[in-house]
Amino acid sequence: MTQQQLEDLEYLIEKSKDVHMTDEQVTAQRRSFAYGNSAFENEKITKEMVDEEARRIGL
Repeated sequence: MTQQQLEDLEYLIEKSKDVHMTDEQVTAQRRSFAYGNSAFENEKITKEMVDEEARRIGL
């Protein structure tokens, strides 16, 4: 990694400390993570399936 890349990364890390996600953003991020990992393992899984299951279990 170059010095510039390290400096850019440090800058982004510092900026991210001021970010506060809403409950809706956290939910969307959680579902996106679940979909990404699930679809990687099973290409038949859809975003709609993840959303439906999340609603079913109250997330």
